[in-house]
Amino acid sequence: MTIPELEGLMAEWGEPKFRAKQLFQWLHARRALSFDEMGNLPLSLRQKLAGRAAVTAFTTERKLVSKLDGTIKYLYRLPDGEYVESVFMRYEHGNSVCISTQVGCKMGCSFCASTKAGFVRHLSPSEILEQVYAPLRDTGEPVGSLVLMGIGEPLDNYDNVLRFLELLNAPEGLNMSLRHVSLSTCGLVDRIYDLADRNLQLTLSISLHASNDRVRDEIMPVNRRYKIPELLKACRYYTDKTHRRISYEYSLIRGVNDTPAQAEELAGLLKGMLCHVNLIPVNYVEEAGYHSTGRAQIYAFQKILMQHGINATIRRTLGADISAACGQLRRTAIQRPAKETD
Repeated sequence: MTIPELEGLMAEWGEPKFRAKQLFQWLHARRALSFDEMGNLPLSLRQKLAGRAAVTAFTTERKLVSKLDGTIKYLYRLPDGEYVESVFMRYEHGNSVCISTQVGCKMGCSFCASTKAGFVRHLSPSEILEQVYAPLRDTGEPVGSLVLMGIGEPLDNYDNVLRFLELLNAPEGLNMSLRHVSLSTCGLVDRIYDLADRNLQLTLSISLHASNDRVRDEIMPVNRRYKIPELLKACRYYTDKTHRRISYEYSLIRGVNDTPAQAEELAGLLKGMLCHVNLIPVNYVEEAGYHSTGRAQIYAFQKILMQHGINATIRRTLGADISAACGQLRRTAIQRPAKETD
């Protein structure tokens, strides 16, 4: 709930208006996990809250810490028994958290582990937010940026994601600038237009992964609904509205989308756009059987894009020793529930 909504609740309960701000700060600035912790609220109010409301809290089912770079991968068990993952990443410029927006995913991208166990439900705003607060409590370290690139399609859970962003940005809470938030979508075109009209100043990341409709149809079912020209038209609209550069994610799959000709084709698609291409060695997923392109070929692909004036980087791999890519721990937990903490 936002502060105005909490003020309405307090008025309904016969409490002073200022209690709403106190409660909000306990939840979002101090990140309390129970109403008992909220010492400056009257006992009667705390008891009423405990009887009629809930604070979202997870059980940490597994915690994997990379010995290579300190990346932490969390598998959380939700109150209804479902699982969700998030990743705490340490960079020279600050810490970042990759969070999930759904339990499972219905988009069906053939190279993605997150979709293999199917879609269960949307995450609530508080469940998305708790993936930010939980590692803050666990590590005691600040978080400077967020990426909505975990399990699920954020724009398929549009209303809950927008409420999450509103709470994240609230001055009385974490007060994170939305310029430090990246939202990744496989390309739900109608929602890209909606997001552009809100001008939230998010960094939009498009999971493109192909340079033509034939290949994208094969690996990303969403392309059968929204073809690449329609998607890029929406992206141009987003840039025109927000003046923000769009990042295009491109997972290089050996023998599928990694040829020099496809690099040339991709450069042609993005020519003249305010953009950046993030080249990603694809993660191996057993059911898909895809393998990553070799490093030399990845660099060659990057060079072609750069020669055409397209800024392209190769994603740095974090947490390689703990399988930090999303979806893998959840699938393991569903198949054989894990109880230990690593």
